[in-house]
Amino acid sequence: MTSALQAAIAGLGLGLSLIVAIGAQNAFVLRQGIRREHVLPVVLVCALSDAVLIIAGVSGIGFVVERFPVVLVVLRWAGAAFLLGYGLLAAGRALAPSGLAADRGGNGLSLRAAVLTVVGLTWLNPHVYLDTVLLLGSIANTHGEVERWWFAAGAVLGSILWFTALGYGARLLRGVFAKPVAWRILDVAIAVVMIALAIMLVLRP
Repeated sequence: MTSALQAAIAGLGLGLSLIVAIGAQNAFVLRQGIRREHVLPVVLVCALSDAVLIIAGVSGIGFVVERFPVVLVVLRWAGAAFLLGYGLLAAGRALAPSGLAADRGGNGLSLRAAVLTVVGLTWLNPHVYLDTVLLLGSIANTHGEVERWWFAAGAVLGSILWFTALGYGARLLRGVFAKPVAWRILDVAIAVVMIALAIMLVLRP
């Protein structure tokens, strides 16, 4: 096995380990996938955003985040407010019969609203800069000058595979969500995740 292939596999593994977790972004992609609503644009925004962040980290941009921690503070509060707002909307859908009706096939999010939401969930999350830019970038740069880019390619591939599988694989659960109670449970879960993440961001020292 060549060093380039080893670096690519390492990047793929680390990339997947950082994104395959219950979080605001994944919860939104899952919901859009179940609804079959704007799945391709949402998946593209997630994958392209990760690619930009990974390349930035491997390029050494992470030092900017380290030297100007105020950036993360601003993102922390903005992200907390965004997550809290989205969590309250999900809670409202779970409590309101009209919200359930919309999720079962009525008017959902517009393309613009879906894209803006996933952009906010991605770029207003300070953890994405710590994990993707600093952590992944630092580990990538332990490889050689050429191999670090193979590492980045593996991480980008992992992101593409994950978000594609999550967005398009979610439709397999559509039968389960034919019942209103399933949507209620999903929105309750999304509300809990979003609000919990918002609180964690606020309480973080």
